[in-house]
Amino acid sequence: MKINGNEIRPGMVLEYKNQLWRVAKISHTQPGKGGAYTQAELKDIVNGTKLNERFRSDEKVEKARLEPRDMQYLFNDGAAYSFMDTTTYEQIELSADFLEGLTEWLQESMEVKVLFHGEKPVTLEIPEKME
Repeated sequence: MKINGNEIRPGMVLEYKNQLWRVAKISHTQPGKGGAYTQAELKDIVNGTKLNERFRSDEKVEKARLEPRDMQYLFNDGAAYSFMDTTTYEQIELSADFLEGLTEWLQESMEVKVLFHGEKPVTLEIPEKME
């Protein structure tokens, strides 16, 4: 699905330059001369490299099609975090680097959504409200 450059938000996953990128940070800029643009810091999902890119507000960019799966956080064994698919009971392990700062919010038996691109996990969504 194509979106305008001014619709980019942190946490989105974009297909850009034939790779999958997670938007880490953005800043909207409207200079006195010229058109408005969004400065985005992108992180490559596969190898972790970063890229700073400017997107004009009328420029189209491809938002990745992701399949959400309901999963339950099981435990952390020190090296990886284990999750179980609540429908198929398959388990996957995700590294702390993959979770990027979400590890402090995880609680055992917590229901989360893991977003997949094909069969590869891309990002994790935790509940908006927690106790």
